[in-house]
Amino acid sequence: MNGNGAGPGAAVAVAGLVKRFGEKTAVDQLDLLVPTGSWFGVVGPNGAGKTTTIRMIVGLLRPDEGSVQICGRDVWPDPTEVKKIVGVLPDDLRLFERLTGEELLLYVGLLRRFERDEVLNRSAELLDLLGLRGAANDLVADYSTGMRKKIALAAALVHSPKVLLLDEPFESVDPVSSKIIVDVLEHYRSGGGTIVFSSHVMDTVERLCDHVAIVSDGRVVRTGTVATLTDASMVRLEDVFVDAVGGTATNPGDSLAWLGVG
Repeated sequence: MNGNGAGPGAAVAVAGLVKRFGEKTAVDQLDLLVPTGSWFGVVGPNGAGKTTTIRMIVGLLRPDEGSVQICGRDVWPDPTEVKKIVGVLPDDLRLFERLTGEELLLYVGLLRRFERDEVLNRSAELLDLLGLRGAANDLVADYSTGMRKKIALAAALVHSPKVLLLDEPFESVDPVSSKIIVDVLEHYRSGGGTIVFSSHVMDTVERLCDHVAIVSDGRVVRTGTVATLTDASMVRLEDVFVDAVGGTATNPGDSLAWLGVG
């Protein structure tokens, strides 16, 4: 990043990112460095600023201060060029409900100026891999939550982005759909893609990610490889997380004595 010291191997480089909503500072001087080819977890409690940060990184929300680069390209002040190399799976799935799954992917591909035949070929492969071939001609409005996540992921991948940003991709998704999504993401990463994955589920992050940043109150309070943060499996990532965000274990003691059986 211009003057921020980001190395050449950074897929995403964020420096001094700030976002305020009225008197509330949602993101407060946040720094982040995502190595190319990594599966990078951004974790934090609800309200920590994860979603706001991702929206600024992908060019959907303008920061008040700071800078963002993706693959060496500045996102702000003009995010148009960077959006060509980024795929996004947002937490709020605002899809075109009255299109079929196949039509949605065709629409997205044509918007990105791909030839129709190329989009149809890519769409067919994605629908097959994600287990949606049988629902390709069904309206997105009739899709289950898991199916909606998968078709949104297909839309994020159809242009073969260099960086993929996922905001809570497994929330409210059944185990079968989760496994399918993971398999597709691992295939994407094996081809050189970089995944930035926001979540507050520590077990999922520890299982999938090789790097992690813990966010609290709009700042990165701890970051590194998962192996380093957990001391090579001597502690769980959940314990590191609780310590980093200042959480404490709850002991009911004599409280809730009425709660139980017998």
